[in-house]
Amino acid sequence: MNTVTRPRILVVGAGFAGVECVRRLERKLSPDEADVTLVTPFAYQLYLPLLPQVASGVLTPQSIAVSLRRSKKYRTRIIPGGAIGVDLKSKVCVIRTITDEIVNEPYDYIVLAPGSITRTFDIPGLTEHAFGMKSLAEAAYIRDHVISQLDLADASQDPAERAARLQFVVVGGGYAGTETAACLQKLTHAAVKRYPRIDPSLIKWHLIDIAPKLMPELGDKLGRSAQEILRRRGIDVSLGVSIEKAGPEEVTFTDGRVIPTRTLIWTAGVVASPLIATLGAETVRGRLAVTAEMTLPGQDGVFALGDSAAVPDKAKDDSAICPPTAQHAMRQGKVVADNVIATLRGQALKPYVHKDLGLVVDLGGTDAVSKPLGIELRGLPAQFAARGYHWAALRTNVAKVRVATNWTLNAIAGDDFVRTGFQARKPAKLKDFEYTDAYLTPEQVREQVEGARGPAQ
Repeated sequence: MNTVTRPRILVVGAGFAGVECVRRLERKLSPDEADVTLVTPFAYQLYLPLLPQVASGVLTPQSIAVSLRRSKKYRTRIIPGGAIGVDLKSKVCVIRTITDEIVNEPYDYIVLAPGSITRTFDIPGLTEHAFGMKSLAEAAYIRDHVISQLDLADASQDPAERAARLQFVVVGGGYAGTETAACLQKLTHAAVKRYPRIDPSLIKWHLIDIAPKLMPELGDKLGRSAQEILRRRGIDVSLGVSIEKAGPEEVTFTDGRVIPTRTLIWTAGVVASPLIATLGAETVRGRLAVTAEMTLPGQDGVFALGDSAAVPDKAKDDSAICPPTAQHAMRQGKVVADNVIATLRGQALKPYVHKDLGLVVDLGGTDAVSKPLGIELRGLPAQFAARGYHWAALRTNVAKVRVATNWTLNAIAGDDFVRTGFQARKPAKLKDFEYTDAYLTPEQVREQVEGARGPAQ
């Protein structure tokens, strides 16, 4: 069959949802049934739940960046860039490549899995002075930054500067924030032993959240257990509190406290990718409203899933939507692939149904709280469940070996607390990583598509 006549399937995003979809399409479709294209800035799938362990040096960055080109059945064309607009009427996706070239990519079927971005609020100084924790580069940078604060504090002759550099603030009492604070506190606790000029009591970690409970999804008992673990380690946990303003050398809390610090890490939730707003379609709390089969109502050949789609949670009540977690995204990817194939072959689509398997929280060392299948665990059993779940979820055997080796080496030999310096002296705050100003309005998308002389190939 002539390649021009083959249906074109375009998958946007290489997170858990997008990668699982592409892998299944490659396995189930014969090469002459359809052409598959993936849009992603990086040719790897990032295992996001383990980012705090990269930031704390327990894992190397490469161990959780799983290559998309290892599959023996690999035949997907990758466009290195990000989708910045979609024209549903013309069936064209507008893409900004990593070299800032704007190209129009036509499709017959599109799978939208662009993921999410960090949720921010209109807080003075937040995006200019806070670090994010959503990408591999941010995690690697935060590690360098935290170790550099110890180096600078150790060298400083100014008591006020030293105290400020040794205070750290993490905003967000969900899984990302709690694990980030816990893992980085373990890093500084271990590292300070190599700095004889630093008084360990000067190192202070603050974890704050506007919510009244820490990780409410875990339930009251496990949430309190996690809070007790953090407080026992010396982490100051403040609930019902947020940031009023942020500066380069201090942070003001909404309860009036002013904390001198050079480190503000913002992990207060996520929102759907701005790509969704370019569609001009109905949304539910910012996520694209889709059917249980993950199709976009009224549009032919449009599927959406993952963090950017409000997929009905059929395992719960009719009004529930699936939470933006890896376990749902991975399973949605497989169902969407099956539904794309069913559409191609004129078969019936199936709805997405998955009962949540529970939650795991790794607090570093032997500390953890987990709730697999509704069973509450603490300590080593919870740690075993947490790491076992993450290890099993890694997509390739190579990644599993790397992660297991890193865990073993870290447990036996500890950390050398080395700064890589790859991003030294370069901006690396929230505003520098997510490029939220790159997306087009629906009108700009239409203008781009209509103004192009022809679709870019």
